[in-house]
Amino acid sequence: MPQEIFPALKKIHFLANLPDETLESLAAKAKSVKFPKQAIIITESDETGSLYIILSGKVRVFSSDEKGKEVTLLIQEAGTHFGELALLSDKTRSASVIALQTTVCGVISKEDFINWLTLHPGAAISMLGALSEKIRYLTEKVKHLALSNVYERTIKQLYEMAHKEGDILVIYDMPSQQELANMVGSSREMINKVMQELTKGAYITIQDKILRIERTLPASW
Repeated sequence: MPQEIFPALKKIHFLANLPDETLESLAAKAKSVKFPKQAIIITESDETGSLYIILSGKVRVFSSDEKGKEVTLLIQEAGTHFGELALLSDKTRSASVIALQTTVCGVISKEDFINWLTLHPGAAISMLGALSEKIRYLTEKVKHLALSNVYERTIKQLYEMAHKEGDILVIYDMPSQQELANMVGSSREMINKVMQELTKGAYITIQDKILRIERTLPASW
């Protein structure tokens, strides 16, 4: 397990510049856990406090209300991590995490991580900076959800997911309309209307779960 987790830890921003032997001591504390597709990894309001490093697969971080309505906060893939907010407080989990495909994580318990952090205080300063960036991102997302209409939120999400290939932008493994609706805080029916209009206008093409943005999307609808 340490051999698998070490390169993943090197990709984490607040750990990347630490000496190899320091990271190796942290990697030795990790346990490999495999989650099947659609498995709930973390439930909002859980009292657990482990750090999860994604070694393979993909997860969705989301929040929901008492009626079951969900909003997606993040989609994360291999080389990223989640759960760090619970490491430095006794508060319950602030969001849920579900596996979008079979996912393998290196899991480090809160106790082990805090003990390690005590021996390496320099990592704590870097970690606080990383947490600040994540909170800033989530704050901007909430602001965008509150102040933008569904169309504006949808095209922003499409641009965030897209990768540039030549003169166009491409999204591989395009989320379903319901998944996209959860990401932008809308209904599937509204997303369907937006995607239909973009397709009719030849702004996008979709085939085999691959979406191509053929030209600049209109700023408003």
